[in-house]
Amino acid sequence: MNKLNPFVFAMALAFTASAGLTGCGGGQDKAAPAVAQHTVQAGVVTLLPSQSAVLSAMPGTIVAQESVQVASRLMGYIKDIAVTEGETVKAGQRLFTIDPMDIEGGVTQARLGLDQAEKAMQDAKADYDRFSALYKDEVVTRQQYEKMKLGYDIAVSRAAQAKAGLQTANGQMRYAVVSSPINGVVVQKFANQGDIAAPGHPILLVENQSHLQVQTAVPEEIYSGLKLGARIKVEVDGQAQPVVATVSRLSPAADPTTHSHLVKLDASAPNLRSGAFARVLFPTGQQTVLKVPQEAVLNRAGITGVFVLDDKGAAEYRMVRTGSTDNGQVEILSGLSAGDRVVTRNAAAVSNGDLVRG
Repeated sequence: MNKLNPFVFAMALAFTASAGLTGCGGGQDKAAPAVAQHTVQAGVVTLLPSQSAVLSAMPGTIVAQESVQVASRLMGYIKDIAVTEGETVKAGQRLFTIDPMDIEGGVTQARLGLDQAEKAMQDAKADYDRFSALYKDEVVTRQQYEKMKLGYDIAVSRAAQAKAGLQTANGQMRYAVVSSPINGVVVQKFANQGDIAAPGHPILLVENQSHLQVQTAVPEEIYSGLKLGARIKVEVDGQAQPVVATVSRLSPAADPTTHSHLVKLDASAPNLRSGAFARVLFPTGQQTVLKVPQEAVLNRAGITGVFVLDDKGAAEYRMVRTGSTDNGQVEILSGLSAGDRVVTRNAAAVSNGDLVRG
């Protein structure tokens, strides 16, 4: 028996099936029904170019306008520190105490010296009074009288010196207790209880957090365009939105090494703290940009984009690269062109291919 060619067998089956389908369908092909497009009501804007400031970001730091490094005027052991870092203090509040043992010894010695000087002065006065009477009676010579008078004057001078020494020693006692010179917050501690305090070596840093500034250094090309009172945007770590700061100080002298000028700006915002890193956004010119409302920018499957309408109003999701956001407008760096129609309001309800009606 001859074997049937597999190719011929397959073609025969295909022909049979086709004939059967033709017979069942009456010999006429039927078209598949069209899929209806989904229609969404949404806002649409046509992109137009606009002018935007060119910003140059300069690094800066938040600093306290009123900052005091509190040190001791005495040499001695720190007996105790009454405050902790982060604690709010008032002017005149005790911060720390220096062990007064050495000072108390000095006060005692000065008091004894004053007692001796006053007794010596009393003895000298008695001798002077006696010799004054004898001199009037011409019993003693003028030379003897003048000698007693000089001794009395010296005793008076020594008593005055001893009194001043006691006052100085008592004044030193006042310096043993160190108080805050301003209202503020203890932001840093440089020493601990038991350490030796010395004049000129700070123990605590107290800052007034209610008056903060942004401090930065700028090159000549930026400095030359700045004026006192100018309002500049500042991005600060920890702040969701830029802070608007006011230029309060412009240093005319440039740093001889970096050739930059010191600029300070007054700033105020909730939870703003000294020491935070800042980026000061100085305007240095104008540029043409495209912007879309913030509600138009979506994130689909990790891709940032917007819906753009074609001539028939059908939506197409287009990936974009965004820039800065300002007053609810997002700068588009790439992905769109002037004249594009972008879906804004209710964009989240749109899918590719949907018809959008405003």
